[in-house]
Amino acid sequence: MSAATPDRATIDAALLLLKSLGVSAADLVAEPVERAYVPTFAEYVPIVRNVTSPGTLRVYGPYWNRALERWGGRRLDEVTPSDIGALAQYVRANRVVRRNGRGGGNAVEHLIAALRCLYKHAVADGLLTEAQNPAMKVDKPRRKPSTRHGLPDERVADLVEVASRTGDDPALDALMLRFHIETACRRGGLLSLHCKDLDPEQCLVLLHEKADTHRWQPVSPTLMAHLLAHAEKRGGDHGGPLFRHANGSPISKRRYDYLWERLGKHLPWVATQMVTAHWLRHTTLTWVERNFSYAVTRAFAGHVGPGDAGATTTYVRADIQEVATALAALTEEPHPLAKT
Repeated sequence: MSAATPDRATIDAALLLLKSLGVSAADLVAEPVERAYVPTFAEYVPIVRNVTSPGTLRVYGPYWNRALERWGGRRLDEVTPSDIGALAQYVRANRVVRRNGRGGGNAVEHLIAALRCLYKHAVADGLLTEAQNPAMKVDKPRRKPSTRHGLPDERVADLVEVASRTGDDPALDALMLRFHIETACRRGGLLSLHCKDLDPEQCLVLLHEKADTHRWQPVSPTLMAHLLAHAEKRGGDHGGPLFRHANGSPISKRRYDYLWERLGKHLPWVATQMVTAHWLRHTTLTWVERNFSYAVTRAFAGHVGPGDAGATTTYVRADIQEVATALAALTEEPHPLAKT
């Protein structure tokens, strides 16, 4: 008795299953070949950790831990796009709700990016093929438009005034705000600043920010003097982070939480709009763009990637003297590198 011929729907279903497994019909009839051993998440995540930069590990590490909790004993090729989607929903539902949170979209985006990074290494190591990478088959959530914007001068003045007269360490908080206003740096740039990153003669600070980028950024002579005094008084000149509490211990992200919660209690609009230090970056860069040029603003911000403005920026890149000139105008204070 001959076997029944499968109908079209059955064939399509079989092909779909093969595609999801990264197998083609040709693979089924080809001579068997020895396939590379595919490790489990518990075996492979530590390998990727060892070749990952500290900055990337800080962002992706928590999401790799989530994958280990859920899939530690499973091989990399056993996880499907649906599995990743389920983990994404779990991460969204169990995220830490922050005062400036936006529904968990960033957490899901970071999870997918972390898994793509992990599988990218697996493909490069020859453990999987591109077709077997499930993370590339899961879309990242679309980013919502930012609600941040530049602040008017009077509101920046209010922030500085309140920070300078309230709290357990107003000198520290005022210095932090001044540093953000002058440099337009990200939070990580301030937290990673060391005394060795100061060039007092030229009034420059070396900022270390996301994606392991670093750049020399002009600061005013007044700010440089306060940074040196702060380091000398609190022990930052002996090595380690420059910004420190009164007892000499380095500050952390928690200092930002304390500062902005306090400012929100004195200035209701800070709490209502969920203002953070990143708003000061928007404020300074908006002012630079309005008064100078896009090229100077891009250099001031430390934007170096080719994807945000096209190839033209390669030919109209601003130099550090132009950034110093913009800073001198912003602070109304001469700078040794400013163009006259």
